[in-house]
Amino acid sequence: MKNNQIFKILRYTGLPFFFRQFLQRKKVTILLFHSINKAAAEKSFVYLSKNYNIIALKDFLDAVQNQGKLPERALIITFDDGHVSNYDLLPEIIKRHIPVTIFLCSAIVNTNRHFWFLHESISGRIAQLKKLSNNERLAVLSENGFTQELQFDKPQALNKEQIDEMKTHVDFQSHTMFHPVLPRCTDAEARKEIFESKQQLEEAFQLNINTISYPNGDYSVRDIQMAKAAGYSCGITVDYGFNTTKTDLFRLKRISVNDTDDMDELIVKASGVWAFLKTRNGRRQAYGFSDKTEA
Repeated sequence: MKNNQIFKILRYTGLPFFFRQFLQRKKVTILLFHSINKAAAEKSFVYLSKNYNIIALKDFLDAVQNQGKLPERALIITFDDGHVSNYDLLPEIIKRHIPVTIFLCSAIVNTNRHFWFLHESISGRIAQLKKLSNNERLAVLSENGFTQELQFDKPQALNKEQIDEMKTHVDFQSHTMFHPVLPRCTDAEARKEIFESKQQLEEAFQLNINTISYPNGDYSVRDIQMAKAAGYSCGITVDYGFNTTKTDLFRLKRISVNDTDDMDELIVKASGVWAFLKTRNGRRQAYGFSDKTEA
């Protein structure tokens, strides 16, 4: 059976409604997008606005710090990486007053550098490369014609002009410099990615950086300690689940909705049903590994 058929069946079992009304009702759900197209974003924003109370990440942090109250079925919308296509969503964000947080790779935005995981020559090998040390991964990429500093003809990430136009309506935060797998980095490499991304975004774009989204959702105790030392207030994972004002701010849970334009898929995934079923099968919902002790 194809996935789109599975999503339709799951939608009409009533499970998404049950999750919204009971599991998500008193919790804060954080959704993860990457590079959704404008038409899909419009449909998604309409549905999410009708069925959840969309709040800004800042609102959640304020509630934690000041013991404030949050609406029922609170939902935060985030985008990882800072893809250039995110700029096309600005009219919808403004029109529908959608508070969005976009996590930027500071050494890729405003350049013609590309995201390593989108390089065609390593398609199908991404999961394998994430298991290598940072130096080993970079060496394999170099052998396949890719380096982090290489400039291409066209950008994959937002430029300064776009960020400046968007920042009145969008909360920009850090996604490190080059999107490494942090637990596979040496102490020096991890420190550079965590500390300098914050500094670069604040100095080059005049942004107030208080949150880091761990690339690939992978993090370790060391990475959390470094994020705290760098001055971040919280860290976003892709660990499955929902959040409360008591959730560890450096292990905030998040649900990936896979940039889908299939409303059945969006409804099922936004409710947490899909990730719940996957974790029950012993599989982490998204990328490589996270740190529970641990890394």
